[in-house]
Amino acid sequence: MPSRDLLVAVDIGGTFTDVTLQDAATGRAWTAKTPSTPRDPSEGFIAGVTQALAEAGRDAAEVARVLHGTTVATNMILEGRTAPTALITTRGFRHVLEIGRADLPRRDNLWAWVKPKRPVPPGLVFEAAGRIAADGSELEALDETAVRDAARAAKAAGVAAIAVCFLHAFANPAHERRALAILAEEVPDLARTASVDVLPVVREYERSMAAVLNAAVMPAISGYIARLEARLDAAGVAAPLLLMKSNGGVAGAAAIRRAPAQTALSGPAAGVVGARAVCAAAGVADLITVDIGGTSADICLIAQGEIGLTQHGRVGPWPLPLPMVDMVTIGAGGGSIARVGTDGTLTVGPQSAGADPGPACYGRGGTEATVTDAHLVLGHLPDRLLGGRMVLDRAKARIAVQAVADALLLPIEDAARGILAIADNNMVGAIRVVSVERGHDPRDFTLVPFGGAGPLHGCALAELLGITRVLVPPSPGVLCAQGLLAADLKAEFSRTVAEALDGADRTRLEATFAALETEAADWFAQEAVAQADRSTRRVALMRYEEQGHELAIPWPADGDLAVLGADFAAAHRALYGFDLPDVAVEIVTLRVEAAGALPTPASSPPLGGAAEGAITGHQTIRLRDGAVEAPIIDRVRLGPEATFAGPAIVTQLDATTLVAPGWQARMDASGALLLTRSA
Repeated sequence: MPSRDLLVAVDIGGTFTDVTLQDAATGRAWTAKTPSTPRDPSEGFIAGVTQALAEAGRDAAEVARVLHGTTVATNMILEGRTAPTALITTRGFRHVLEIGRADLPRRDNLWAWVKPKRPVPPGLVFEAAGRIAADGSELEALDETAVRDAARAAKAAGVAAIAVCFLHAFANPAHERRALAILAEEVPDLARTASVDVLPVVREYERSMAAVLNAAVMPAISGYIARLEARLDAAGVAAPLLLMKSNGGVAGAAAIRRAPAQTALSGPAAGVVGARAVCAAAGVADLITVDIGGTSADICLIAQGEIGLTQHGRVGPWPLPLPMVDMVTIGAGGGSIARVGTDGTLTVGPQSAGADPGPACYGRGGTEATVTDAHLVLGHLPDRLLGGRMVLDRAKARIAVQAVADALLLPIEDAARGILAIADNNMVGAIRVVSVERGHDPRDFTLVPFGGAGPLHGCALAELLGITRVLVPPSPGVLCAQGLLAADLKAEFSRTVAEALDGADRTRLEATFAALETEAADWFAQEAVAQADRSTRRVALMRYEEQGHELAIPWPADGDLAVLGADFAAAHRALYGFDLPDVAVEIVTLRVEAAGALPTPASSPPLGGAAEGAITGHQTIRLRDGAVEAPIIDRVRLGPEATFAGPAIVTQLDATTLVAPGWQARMDASGALLLTRSA
């Protein structure tokens, strides 16, 4: 029998499917990029895995673990392709989804905003009598007949999934559990979700929405996972499939089938985990990550090596307050389309050419100018990508950008620079959201650009922000895939307690934590995590009285509530610039964060030599001050401490790095490329 020491990580993006194959024993890695297949992402998935195995000359039977980051659930929600879903709720609460929240989305106009159509219309919301009080006591027994009638009516209406959300179920889930049991009897062929299995915390609208969205993507995600497992089995891969969650950890396929909404920011979260691992190896703890793919740019700030989580996540117009990596996403990528409006205004994105047809230079039928076409016109890209397998059509890129230039009455190079400037400034705005607006000076951080298009923008973004240090990961184009290899199993278990900090019942709080840790222990057992690899962390979600949102505060080791209060005040000052010592503090929700450590694969240092021996040619780059000849450097040939100055174009299989004039580059022993701006 062959040894099973290969790890496979697959990240599916809007344009490419990225695969990393790594030998856990030696650290040697192979990468593959194949076009994504939007109609059935599992096709691109298995094509990439097969290609990576072929390039490594290894056998499928050697694979020990398959890890996957996916945005299938996110895309379904954003595009309105979810399964028809019904909701069963407490009598009198039929219109919770319709009412929603009184506040408008932050960037929308009061006069132009139109409330989006809800994922479940009122006609598919059914009520059942029965009431649980806020303290968990039963005020009225569940009307089981009403639940059965709702199940039959929902099936007759043609739904594929049913969600259950009863008032105060987070305090006592008995009614929701019984309703699920009834649904299993009445409609066993429909997908079913209870809110307590997705978001067992306070806030009726958000909890209802989480349950509905989870149920709505269940049929498709279950089918997708089944296709993945079937394709892996047919290819001879007999290894467990682990999927990335929005919290930066992974979980088994069975857990994801039960709660697929947890994968909402799966792919981007993997990139953040990978960036932290790469920077840790290079001795960098404070970083701002910019993941630029074909369609979007995902930005995250990591301070002191800690990836922040948020409970205020959204997917499109809907709140999804599951624990998620705290990041900002905008529609800016290599495929973002540049258009000139009737008023002469140039816009870039959020519409993208995607994988099909893609940018004009891909030669697949795209005719509109994109960010990638602008880079090619200015000489920032070589004529071939993906190790020479993909030929870029420079003539078609010029035709597309020329159309923009003609509309703006500008030379083609100025139009191309304008496209890039708008894209860069859009991303700078998002970077300011995670840094300046949260009390951080971006100049104190290292910028980490990755994704297929990220390293092309790294120097430009840093200059706009005043950042003098950029770190380009060893394999920036497939870092989201590599981040999967650095991820641990993770899960969160929460329960609302709603107690004032002063006079809080410590016995009750301790009992709640103990119950949550029991749930975590059950999860560890389901995921087969060895005792030595288990760890848990207690967290309290706290706020001042009458505030609308909470801050996550680590629970003191000794449970001292005075220390907890002081930590909350300090966190509030750091985020908002002030605290309120005369206002009561509330403990709203308790959370236990569980992590199961996975074996860390060995690392493989760069093996090349000096920069002079890595030059494969020269290319004209058209700068604002004129054209210059820049060397084309093969990154694979760069060894530790190799140095060179910009302008330069650094090529590798998965991405191209543009080193701008005034920047110095050095290869770190970890394999990262460090760029520093000259004084």
